[in-house]
Amino acid sequence: MVDAEIGAEANNGRRPRWKRVVLKLSGEAFADHRIGYGIDGQMVARIAAEVSEVRRDLKTEIAIVVGGGNIWRGMAGAGAGMDRAQADTMGMLATVINGLALQDALEQVGEPTRVMTAIQMAQVAEPYIRRRATRHLEKGRVVILAGGTGNPYFTTDTTAALRAAEIGAAAVLKGTHSGVDGVYTDDPLTNPTATKFSEVAYIEVLNRGLKVMDSTAITFCMDNNLPIVVFNLMEPGNIRRALEGESIGTLVS
Repeated sequence: MVDAEIGAEANNGRRPRWKRVVLKLSGEAFADHRIGYGIDGQMVARIAAEVSEVRRDLKTEIAIVVGGGNIWRGMAGAGAGMDRAQADTMGMLATVINGLALQDALEQVGEPTRVMTAIQMAQVAEPYIRRRATRHLEKGRVVILAGGTGNPYFTTDTTAALRAAEIGAAAVLKGTHSGVDGVYTDDPLTNPTATKFSEVAYIEVLNRGLKVMDSTAITFCMDNNLPIVVFNLMEPGNIRRALEGESIGTLVS
């Protein structure tokens, strides 16, 4: 496991809280909000610029897991009568499209990047191999992990937790897209009396059914002692704030 607290100062004098992280981005964050789906090039470019800036300034090794909900959701297909495994496979392919879009945006700002997929597609991306992914990170490349786990019935939240453990990341950063800036006692968009947690235990998230990640991902993080930072991705600069340890969002530990 990579040491969670590192002592070397970054170029700007600030110290990153973690040396290696997995950043989980929902596919909906990439959506063109005028139509509710597709890919908003400006939003992807903004996220890429932030990731590039913090990687260079803080020397943090960043792997990114991207969802595919802006293109296709397996649960939606299953709800419409489609075979669940088939629908989930389509969702995994959607994450590859988002991963390639993010790769292009990162390369536009000069960031070395690799897309690795759990479903083999050699002409498009590298297959996911744990040791190869780790080596890319050590060489200063941003690694985009697409294709989910390669198996149906698992969400990209679970993918983020699994890959974080595999590559020795010290934390999972989950960026939300709906304007909610952390974990609340209830949905703050519908319940104005909902209160925000600054910190919350894994077991409380599970017992209270709080909307953070699916229960499989939360349980996996708890079993592997992986902290989760839930924050508002849509607020510019929040990726840096989360990595620098500012009290934004909610820490699940």
